[in-house]
Amino acid sequence: MSAPSRSLRAVTAAAVVAVALLAAACGGGASAGESSALPRTPTALPTFDPGSFQRLLTSLRGTPVVVNVWASWCGPCTKEAPDLADAAKRYAGRVQFVGIDVSDQPVPARAFIERYGWVYPSVFDPSGAIRNDLGFLGQPDTVFYDRSGKQVKVVSGPLDRATLDEQITRILAS
Repeated sequence: MSAPSRSLRAVTAAAVVAVALLAAACGGGASAGESSALPRTPTALPTFDPGSFQRLLTSLRGTPVVVNVWASWCGPCTKEAPDLADAAKRYAGRVQFVGIDVSDQPVPARAFIERYGWVYPSVFDPSGAIRNDLGFLGQPDTVFYDRSGKQVKVVSGPLDRATLDEQITRILAS
């Protein structure tokens, strides 16, 4: 093989490796443990595990956060969904809402998000591992974090609008 052929082959191989590394670093979907970035759209529903979810929470420090554990098949979740949608819109830019969709299927979960007009992202927790890691047995559950990432309040069961607004006011003030 001639020197130019070897050189061209080496350059091509290096380019292929570089493109593969770049694609891996900029990949769109997040599977379990792969990324801790906020999903790009409310219906993206990337699969997260407890570790990647904790990294996501850490990345949100500096912003008050409301985490809601839900499922499309959960009756109490449908009760609180309109209030969560409204609050997320009213507090946009001041509070980050994040959903954790547990033990669900992506198609009905996306339909639920669209039906209630949620504008905030959710992550997919197919086995309930994140929910369990947070110490919950069922859903809905909502956790309020202040700017420092400190857990301020946990509400188990469906939220009412008054409690939601009261706790958001509390995390905004801290």
